[in-house]
Amino acid sequence: MADLPTSEIRFAVIGVGHIGLRHAKLITQNPDATLVALIDNRDGFVSEEEFARVPHFASIDAFILSGVQADVLCVCTPNYLHHPHTLAGLQHGLHIVCEKPMALEKAHCQEMIAAAQTANKHIFCVMQNRYSPPAVWLKEVVQSGVLGQIYHVQVNCFWNRDERYYTPGGWRGVAAKDGGTLFTQFSHFVDMLYWLFGDVQSINGQFKNFNHAALTQFEDSGYLQFAFERGGFGTFNYTTSVHSQNLESSITIIAENGSIKVGGQYMNSVEFCDIRNYTLPELQPCQPANNYGHYTGSAANHQFVFENVISTLRQQSNATTNAQEGLKIVEIIERMYQLKSAPEVVDGL
Repeated sequence: MADLPTSEIRFAVIGVGHIGLRHAKLITQNPDATLVALIDNRDGFVSEEEFARVPHFASIDAFILSGVQADVLCVCTPNYLHHPHTLAGLQHGLHIVCEKPMALEKAHCQEMIAAAQTANKHIFCVMQNRYSPPAVWLKEVVQSGVLGQIYHVQVNCFWNRDERYYTPGGWRGVAAKDGGTLFTQFSHFVDMLYWLFGDVQSINGQFKNFNHAALTQFEDSGYLQFAFERGGFGTFNYTTSVHSQNLESSITIIAENGSIKVGGQYMNSVEFCDIRNYTLPELQPCQPANNYGHYTGSAANHQFVFENVISTLRQQSNATTNAQEGLKIVEIIERMYQLKSAPEVVDGL
């Protein structure tokens, strides 16, 4: 990849909703970055005084025609727009920071990667949970081999998303635009499984829409069972049907030499660690969850994402989550969702 100057790296943000606004704020707070443009087709999409002098554009075409110079485009638009907006940014010669999911189809991810290779540009996929201290520690423990053979991994994600989130006329809950709960709410935790334990196979499961029939075109709950290619098996239980507020995001590992559970609402607390001849080190405190008013999301680690983007573009490090990994998460979710079109399996669960 071509090197960038050591001066401030220039960012534009497309899609200035909750997460796009967070990108914009963190860019302005980073001394090695500067925010040169905000792009959104809604009138008055930013009211914050701190962005009053940042050029605003109603479309990516208007931004490109303006001649405003940028190095990186942050794609924070609805899921179904990640693919076209990434392609447009790459064609304009910009590196891309793409919010999760990278796209809603593996084929679209492949197009994005091919375009990035042609343009000689990076695509950074945002999987900020990798930066949480318990996640960093889990990666070190798994890679070190102290656990021995992995027997069983269980992920539980029990969240609330209700009519306060699925507003009428919005993209959320529309299958072709949202993609489903595994794409929008829980792709971070699919990524955590892949990042820690590798690819999965022999996927089995069931899906159910318990109390979102009037809100979404897809399931609000699922149960998945699979085997890891490296050995051991896993289960993934998820729902957005919890009343009022998020309940839990946890991962439990049963292995040859011990057991671990990282829990809390956002996998932010080591609740159990019993490993032969091993002492749990003191971990750094976690960042708070992303707060969106009446609901919360995953850990607010985006500042580390931007630090990684800047250091990678200056050829001082490598992308924490590259486009190939972003594609892999989409591909795994696609395989999980293929079960919806298969005959219902009960005995295999």
